[in-house]
Amino acid sequence: MEVLIVTGMSGAGKSKAMNALEDMGYFCVDNIPPYLIFQFASLCEQSNEISKLVIVSDSRGGEMTAEFENSLEDLKKNGTDYRLLFLECSKDKLTTRFKETRRKHPLLDSAAGTLSEAIDKEKLLLAPVKKRADITIDTTMLAPKELKNMLDTFFLENARKGLLINCMSFGFKYGIPQEADLVFDVRCLPNPFYIPELKNLTGLDEKVRSYVFGFDEANKLLQKLEDLLAYLLPLYRREGKSQLVVALGCTGGKHRSVAFAESLHEFISNSGGRVVSAHRDIGKS
Repeated sequence: MEVLIVTGMSGAGKSKAMNALEDMGYFCVDNIPPYLIFQFASLCEQSNEISKLVIVSDSRGGEMTAEFENSLEDLKKNGTDYRLLFLECSKDKLTTRFKETRRKHPLLDSAAGTLSEAIDKEKLLLAPVKKRADITIDTTMLAPKELKNMLDTFFLENARKGLLINCMSFGFKYGIPQEADLVFDVRCLPNPFYIPELKNLTGLDEKVRSYVFGFDEANKLLQKLEDLLAYLLPLYRREGKSQLVVALGCTGGKHRSVAFAESLHEFISNSGGRVVSAHRDIGKS
């Protein structure tokens, strides 16, 4: 039986993730206390009708750290095939989501009724669990459909096995993505923002791509990045890494970084790799 444990910050999208996984044929159960994860998985393993199980467990179930890690160790000793998916989100976005939905944060009472303190407390509580995650997804800038697409890529049965590379563009003015494994700065290249006819376009437009790669230094940089990834990706695969986020940053995350992320996406795809692209800040002004 395949077991997927889903956890993460309250408000980060665990319910939406569970709905998407249910559509893929997983048997999903929500709000299992951490100390019951192993017992529940063992019970389901005895059923011939359940081949793919999703267990959602988080701070709603009480004490996380010791009980959660004990359950994971029990699963490992039992030889259970499990993966841990962690969903995270920025504090500002979580605050907005709770205010919009008017839902109560599960740790609000223990945080003296302060939402900000509740979010900080939960982040600290989940930090050891996050370190054990096989897959981490930051939902800060993801619409529900985009989250579903990412989950499809990871968990659909017909998806190719192995390392999934996410070529992500971003703007340094909005901060480096927390989930980035490799970060490359392309602000050294000429900026299309200062070309009036290109300013309001993005790196997805051919005119911007032609401008960016119309300079020798851009093509040389792209070649060096491709050479580096061609060397690194087999090493990451050999180590058993399931997810790699390659982040390309420019000033606003709209032109140069997008063009480079798409070019690297094309390179990795043509090399036979599993790859997606995401443009975190492309819609910001």
